[in-house]
Amino acid sequence: MAKRLMNYVNGQWVDSAASECAPVINPGTGEHFADAPLSSPAEVDAAVRAAVAAFKEWRRVPAPDRIQFLFKLKELLEDNLDALARSCTEECGKTYRESVGELRRAIENVEVACGIPLLMQGRNNEDIARGIDEHMFRQPIGVAAMVAPFNFPAMIPFWFLPYALATGNCFIVKPSEKCPVTQQRVFELVDRLGLPPGVLQLVNGAKETVDALLDHPDIRAISMVGSTPAARAIYARAAANGKRAQCQGGAKNPVLIMPDADMETATRILADSAFGCAGQRCLALSSGITIGAARDPFRGCFGEATRARRVGYGLDEDAETGAVISAESKARIERLIGIAEAEGARPIVDGRGQTVPGYEGGHFIFPTLLDGVPPQGEIARTEIFGPVFSLMHADTLEEGIAMVNDRAYGNMACIFTASGAAARKFRNEVRAGNVGINIGVAAPMAFFPFSGWADSFFGDLHGQAEHAVEFFTETKVVVERWPQEWSRQF
Repeated sequence: MAKRLMNYVNGQWVDSAASECAPVINPGTGEHFADAPLSSPAEVDAAVRAAVAAFKEWRRVPAPDRIQFLFKLKELLEDNLDALARSCTEECGKTYRESVGELRRAIENVEVACGIPLLMQGRNNEDIARGIDEHMFRQPIGVAAMVAPFNFPAMIPFWFLPYALATGNCFIVKPSEKCPVTQQRVFELVDRLGLPPGVLQLVNGAKETVDALLDHPDIRAISMVGSTPAARAIYARAAANGKRAQCQGGAKNPVLIMPDADMETATRILADSAFGCAGQRCLALSSGITIGAARDPFRGCFGEATRARRVGYGLDEDAETGAVISAESKARIERLIGIAEAEGARPIVDGRGQTVPGYEGGHFIFPTLLDGVPPQGEIARTEIFGPVFSLMHADTLEEGIAMVNDRAYGNMACIFTASGAAARKFRNEVRAGNVGINIGVAAPMAFFPFSGWADSFFGDLHGQAEHAVEFFTETKVVVERWPQEWSRQF
């Protein structure tokens, strides 16, 4: 029987009053194992009111005291990493090793946020004019919330959550209704921290819940990761309501393969990028552009690697690629492969119509390699979000860079080359917020912002590091003068 999930509000687990639930399906088995209640605006309001009340005292807790809760959270996450990784695999479909890596990235952000006494420092100048000093302080903004995606249910909330808390804000997490279980288990650990009630809360739900967060007058900031249409809509609604917003959208990440690249190394790294997490990450490389003489050798090597990729249930030790999130997603990906064929692309390796023995109810698509994808076609410009890699060709580096820049997205772009000059030209001219040089997934460490340009990001300040600190604080400038004659009175 499916377990009904709960909200965590004002320091307590509460059952939602919602009559409707979203089913949580294990993508690898097809099993319906949990229900996420679709919380109402009234339930959102209750969480926000608790956060507003908690903020009055939480903002006054010294930063060195606030981060003690994060030190404890890091320890709890480390101690429960295996259980959390298994939960992530069961609800998301990725392999256990990928889930462990995701948890490591989440913990990394907690570690960086523990440096908030330094990261949150302001500036001071004496004698900006004779006898006048000026100070700039960073203060918390109040109540903030985030809308999480399904593809990294453990990690992505931690791009924001630890920084919001460390800077003195109260924070509400709305997990994806497709993958809410891992955050439920994270909050079981949160419940053991001893945080003041209302400082950190969880509210399950879908669009109506998100709209209530966006429209609530006491929420000052929204963080979000999802598709580009959703990111654009949430950014617009948040801005219309006078809120700060950082909205990470979709991607169509290209990689240039130069003739001087080490084909064996490039193939191994790019196969992990394209087919890891079943292609369901915003930094998956989905389009390969071979340059000049790289075309035939890379196509041959990558075709072999695509065929050899082991697909299986995420908790099986030998699985390299797991399931996609849902039956609907699988059908969409297969339809897009069909569109690619209609546009003239040739499936060198076709992953449609295959099953994993013992997991026939799972939503599996095997790695697929498309050759001859037209650069101006639909597939070259559409985020497939599945284990599908498209091959295109350019005669020169300049032509390849032009193809990279001729797209709506700007999340990541990579190049594989032995030439420092080619790499420098690429990183200087390419229009992308995250750039990889002989790297397949240019995911910034937690002490760098997770960048993104064009239709891959809406906002000014990204998640992680200094950008997160700036996003969750507002600056106050104080100009002060204390004339000597006033001091003589005492």
